[in-house]
Amino acid sequence: VVAEKLGPLYDNETSRGHLKPEVVWEIKKGRALTTKQVEEAISLREQWRLAAAALLDEFDFLALPSAQVFPFDIGVTYPTDIDGRHMDTYHRWMEVCAPSSLLGLPALSVPCGFHAGLPTGMQLIGAGPNDAGVP
Repeated sequence: VVAEKLGPLYDNETSRGHLKPEVVWEIKKGRALTTKQVEEAISLREQWRLAAAALLDEFDFLALPSAQVFPFDIGVTYPTDIDGRHMDTYHRWMEVCAPSSLLGLPALSVPCGFHAGLPTGMQLIGAGPNDAGVP
């Protein structure tokens, strides 16, 4: 999706220089996907959707962390390692937020406390499409 929507900016030599390296990475990765890989991803997404629907049939909402890490220094663009484990992409530190977006589920991130004086958050995920159903 990123490659499709932002690809024209990458293709234009004038605008390419204004793209963040992470966006360029997304475009290149997206363009390198084969039809088979996209079909497999669509199938996997459907499996996730069914699993999430089963959970949300049993529970009113899901409460999950909004990131895999506690707040980090403002001078750090994003964490490259978590608990000694290298992150292979720039968005691994926040990937717990991806499933709700991927599945089209309503989600709300809210503050839930502090760690070392900095706020931490959790996300509340409801059954879709029902934004008003998320507490």
